[in-house]
Amino acid sequence: MLSKSFRSRYLLLGLISFCIACSTNPAAQEKPVEAEKDLPNIVFIYADDLGYGDVGAYGATEMKTPNIDRLANGGVRFTNGYASSATCSPSRYALLTGQYPWRNKRAKILPGTAPLLIDTAQLTLPKLLSEEGYHTGIVGKWHLGLGHGNVNWNERIGPGPNEVGFDYSYIMAATQDRVPTVYIEDGHVVRLDPEDPIQIDYKKNFEGEPTGKDNPELLKLKWHHGHNSSIVNGIPRIGFMKGGETAKWVDENMADTFLVRAQDYIKAHREEPFFLYYALQQPHVPRTPHDRFVGTSGMGPRGDVIVEADWCIGELIKTLEEEGLLENTLIVLSSDNGPVLNDGYYDDAVEKIGDHTPSGPLRGGKYSLFEAGTRVPFISYWKGKIEPHVSDAMISQIDLLTSIASLAGSAHKVDDSQDLLSVLMGKSDVGRDELILEATTRTAFRKGDWVLIPPYKGPAKNKQVNIELGNHADFQLYNLKEDLSQQNNLAHSQADKLQEMIAAFEAIRGTDYGSIQQLELK
Repeated sequence: MLSKSFRSRYLLLGLISFCIACSTNPAAQEKPVEAEKDLPNIVFIYADDLGYGDVGAYGATEMKTPNIDRLANGGVRFTNGYASSATCSPSRYALLTGQYPWRNKRAKILPGTAPLLIDTAQLTLPKLLSEEGYHTGIVGKWHLGLGHGNVNWNERIGPGPNEVGFDYSYIMAATQDRVPTVYIEDGHVVRLDPEDPIQIDYKKNFEGEPTGKDNPELLKLKWHHGHNSSIVNGIPRIGFMKGGETAKWVDENMADTFLVRAQDYIKAHREEPFFLYYALQQPHVPRTPHDRFVGTSGMGPRGDVIVEADWCIGELIKTLEEEGLLENTLIVLSSDNGPVLNDGYYDDAVEKIGDHTPSGPLRGGKYSLFEAGTRVPFISYWKGKIEPHVSDAMISQIDLLTSIASLAGSAHKVDDSQDLLSVLMGKSDVGRDELILEATTRTAFRKGDWVLIPPYKGPAKNKQVNIELGNHADFQLYNLKEDLSQQNNLAHSQADKLQEMIAAFEAIRGTDYGSIQQLELK
């Protein structure tokens, strides 16, 4: 019989032998931990109402945009890059969901009190990136609705950006010209005094509250159309607001406020892959440049806020450089729709435009089915990874979801969204072949070099904003390769091509092309 001490030594030797065997036998070891993916940071810079011709790299000679030009000249500058729509809420919906906005009947220009447009169960770009290990943030303009339609602005507001995939959000609810005129951080109104609760109504004013319509003597910026309700900081807005005095933003500081939050976000998450959606408010009305930029463009406030926006973009790039992140960051810059001059205020946008042409060589503008409504600046930049290149490939903001999913190693995709990562990276010039375009529920169709605009009732031009809407009693057909400014309607002379385009359009869209609605040109 073995002694107690011998048994102990025997067991110890056996344990040592087992450990040695495990270290030399792969089958006995645990499965090694999968190596972390080398994920690039992703930054979307999204301007508001910036036109194809508003950027130096796209032909502007009167407007100076050196920082946007730096991205355009150092990356891929797309000449056929499109927003999904000629107005902002639908385009922002498409950008984040990869889905045509006409598939969602609520995807129209939203009031400040609209419920959340994106279903919380719906796939979004920030959701899929979160699954791949990204921290996700939005800073700037939201305008995709909040809550369920009856928001209490004095409690946590939800669902909102945080419920559709963003880990961090610092936003304005809608637009700078709409109430509520407050910042919202992760669902909470910033600097809100509970003793001065916010009240919002888009139909009826609160008793005793001045309005732009009734109190012009209180205004520092006069309204032209549609902006004559509550006055905040001397500027009349859309909708009525009472209370929340300590929470109200200072319009002239808005660009700086959003920039600092975006910079802080980058610094806070520099050690992990992040997705930042930096949604600028410029050059949407009201155009309120900081004093540093007043008079810098010679074109009045609209030109000045474009200069201001370009400076903000430069500062954001500088932050990426200082944090050592620029060479591992994909930047995509674009705009939610085409340009507009007088969009509700007397701000000299028309009077001081001079020789500048915001739409460049294109016809139309914001709200329009013509090219300038949806063809916008579209740039991808990645220092050291993307070679400078001008691409004629057709690409849409709808394609960003599936393309970015491919970059991040995600299997997610959406039917409307094409994987054009190679195009985005400048490796290919083979883009989309066809694309449906939208303007205030009306839709048109581009295929190859051709554009089809179905017949729509309604005015040919909106007199308030002085923009051609694309409405006509008959079909319109244009060959963009030969007629970029869409001056020659070939619907009658190219009957076979017309029928071919109609058939291709209806195969996607059906026979309901959309309808004329009362345009909310605000």
